[in-house]
Amino acid sequence: MFLTISTTGTQERPATDLGFLLHKHPEKAQAFSTSYGKAHVLYTEADAERCTAALLLEVDAVALVRRGKGKGRGGAPDAALAQYVNDRPYAASSLLAVALSGVFSSAMRGVCNARPERAAEPLPLRIEVPALPARGGPELVRRLFEPLGWTVTAEPVPLDTEFPQWGDSRYVRLVLESEALTLAAALRHLYVLLPVLDDAKHYWVSSDEVDKLLRAGEGWLPDHPEQKLITSRYLSRRWSLTREAMERLELVRLAEADDSEVEDIDNAVEAETEQEEKPTPLAVQRREAIVAALQESGAARVLDLGCGQGQLVQALLKDVRFTEIVGVDVSMRALTIASRRLKLDRMGERQAARVKLFQSSLAYTDNRLKGYDAAVLSEVIEHLDLPRLPALEYAVFGAARPRTVLVTTPNVEYNVRWETLPAGHVRHGDHRFEWTREEFRQWAGAVAERHGYEVEFRPVGPDDPEVGPPTQMAVFTMTGTAKEEKAA
Repeated sequence: MFLTISTTGTQERPATDLGFLLHKHPEKAQAFSTSYGKAHVLYTEADAERCTAALLLEVDAVALVRRGKGKGRGGAPDAALAQYVNDRPYAASSLLAVALSGVFSSAMRGVCNARPERAAEPLPLRIEVPALPARGGPELVRRLFEPLGWTVTAEPVPLDTEFPQWGDSRYVRLVLESEALTLAAALRHLYVLLPVLDDAKHYWVSSDEVDKLLRAGEGWLPDHPEQKLITSRYLSRRWSLTREAMERLELVRLAEADDSEVEDIDNAVEAETEQEEKPTPLAVQRREAIVAALQESGAARVLDLGCGQGQLVQALLKDVRFTEIVGVDVSMRALTIASRRLKLDRMGERQAARVKLFQSSLAYTDNRLKGYDAAVLSEVIEHLDLPRLPALEYAVFGAARPRTVLVTTPNVEYNVRWETLPAGHVRHGDHRFEWTREEFRQWAGAVAERHGYEVEFRPVGPDDPEVGPPTQMAVFTMTGTAKEEKAA
């Protein structure tokens, strides 16, 4: 994807001052690593009369999938193809907005120690974006940019120039021109409105996005006639965040009208009594959901298969209903850390009798795992290569056969909500795959049918109406005899 910023000047006030304002030297081509690829800044022309800086963002969808080991979308063919065939490398979107804020962060804030007077004054600016997704068409582009002082040219891009009867695509070639705006204001407009026009973000939209929107929208968003549309789209139509942003924008508008500070308007509650509730980490929500499901099952003797560093074992020890808790892991290092976490060497005799740690591989049957009420596989299956899953399935459901089995695994559909997770990547470098909700249900349903269990699915974490929860949990309850045993 590509964007150019041009300005004009004179011998007394040369256009090459743009290099100072952008903090990028016109005689150098510079490259910057981003989460989504590599951003290049270069100047296509640079003299006193005219200077043009270009931002080229290389987003390689194939490389993103490969770096994610090709398993970030499970096995659904449509989803797998969408990883490779999309407009991400070409069309301006939230990826370009993120690159703008990272590469030109000082310019966006209006900071320029070398030319402070130039940073504070309007410049003759021309910004070109060859391919911009515009959900709403050229008319919406004009409605968004013209109130900000831009002269807008938004030319629809035909689907195919050889077949004009096919009509126009959803993309436009955008040219913005103004002599009344500072460079910082122009960059903030782009930062907010590029993802608004694309009507999509390639990362999780959380509460801090409201602060980003208000910072970038300072001075123009409170009075914009399309404020509600901009706010809703920028925040991915998350109504709670949109409502918060609209309320804060209204406070800004009232403060400006009253020539006072926002703090003076928003004084209904004493500041010292306001305490923002911190969100519960997903790992904690997962453990709480597992403990609740185990309590509901009535299990007393529990296996934590793939116990890692012992966080779940530690949580289970706090409930006296669990009379025997066994942590199992293939890694001796993890078991050593778990032992230290649990302070086994200093634990009282009665408490120590409730807990046991031992090494075992879940790819093989182990008689020590038989006879337990429940087993937990929390964030375990995705660490196995897919061809080894049948071995784990038999070891747990076929050989050990606890009455209840809990399995949690990431929901890959939710990955688009993680802001810091590059598109196409799995959540952890050791994940061999991550499944959609449908793929997980198909696998769990087949396992239950083969081994005489019924299965129920529960969300863990916020259940997004579009992409589901971040973690999906299957609760298996034994109902009968495995098919293999019946056949024998």
